[in-house]
Amino acid sequence: MSRQNRYDRQMKLPEIGVAGQEKLQKASILIVGVGGLGCPAAQYLTAAGVGRIGLLDHDQVDITNLHRQVLFSEKNVGQPKAEVAKAVLSKRNSDVSFDVHVKRLDETNAMDLLKDYDIILDGTDNFQTKYLINDACVLLDKPFVGASIYKYQGQLAVFNYQNGPTYRCLYPKHNFKDNNNCEDTGVLGVLPGVMGVMQATEALKMVLGIGNVLSGTLKLVDTLSSSDQLIRFKRNESQVGMVKNRPLQLEQITCELIDSNKMYLDVRELYEEPQAHQKGVLQIPLNQLKDRSEEIPTDQEVYVFCQSGIRSKKAINLLEKEFGFTNLVDVEGGIESIIK
Repeated sequence: MSRQNRYDRQMKLPEIGVAGQEKLQKASILIVGVGGLGCPAAQYLTAAGVGRIGLLDHDQVDITNLHRQVLFSEKNVGQPKAEVAKAVLSKRNSDVSFDVHVKRLDETNAMDLLKDYDIILDGTDNFQTKYLINDACVLLDKPFVGASIYKYQGQLAVFNYQNGPTYRCLYPKHNFKDNNNCEDTGVLGVLPGVMGVMQATEALKMVLGIGNVLSGTLKLVDTLSSSDQLIRFKRNESQVGMVKNRPLQLEQITCELIDSNKMYLDVRELYEEPQAHQKGVLQIPLNQLKDRSEEIPTDQEVYVFCQSGIRSKKAINLLEKEFGFTNLVDVEGGIESIIK
C-alpha cells in the first residue's frame, strides 16, 4: 500500500497536502504514560503517520484498565504497557517507528528521555510527574500537551509552546484536593478517550503549523452536560525563572497529619501525593499487603488511610479476614481528613 493511498483523506486537506504529511513523517512525539490518555493518543498519532513515537510507562496492564485503555486486551494482563502498545501499534502502520521505555520518569532520567523528541504528550495521573515534565520541557525548550481527568470531566492545555505559559504558570501551587485518581473516584471510560484524542489533535496542529493551539488556554470538558469552557491564563516569568535557575528536581508535595501520636498505615501507591513523611506512618501499597502484613503492629490501634477512603476499607477487610487483625481503624474521607 502506497503512502499516498494510506494518507489520502488527510492529504486532501489544503492545510496538509504532501508537505504536511512529510512534516508528520519527520516528527517525533513522546507519550509519557500509556494509559487512559496515552492509548487513544498513540493510536491516532500512529494512524496519522507521525514518524517516531516514544512510549514511556513503567506499569503493567491490569484488568481494571481495560474499560478505558483500549489498546489492551485480557490476554495482556500482567504485561508491560509500553511493550504491548508497541506490539499492537506496529501492526497498524509500518511507516512509524516506536521507542519503548519501560521505566518511571524521574529527575535522573527526564532530560535524557525528553531531549530527542519534538513534542511531549503527558498521559500521567499525578502532580509530581506533571511538574517534572513541565520543568524538563522548560529547560529543553519543548512544548507539551497536558490533560487530566476526573469522573466525567477533563482538562486540556498546551504548555511551553513558542514561549507561551507553562504548567506552573497555571498551577504555581499544588492543591491537595486535586489528588483523586481513577482507582479512588472512578471514571467514565470514554472520557480519557475523548481527552487523549484531543491531546493528539493539539500535537498534530503543532507539527503541521495549523489552527489555534491551546497555548495559554485551559479547555474544560464536561461529558454529562456536553459543555466546554475555555479559561485563559498568562505566562508567569517568576515561575519560569524559578525552574531555569535550579537543578531539575521532583516536586516535594508533603503534608503533616493532625495527630502525630497515632500509628498510621498508608495503603496508597508510593508516588501518590501528598506524602506524610513523619514518625508513625507506615507505607505499604494495597497490592503489597499480603506479602508485608507482618510489618503492621498488632499491639496498638493502626489508622488506615488512602486518598479518598475507598482503598483503606479494602485494606482493612483483607487484613481482618486473611490475617486476623483486630486493631485497624478506617480513616473515612482519606488523607484530606487528617491533614493539618
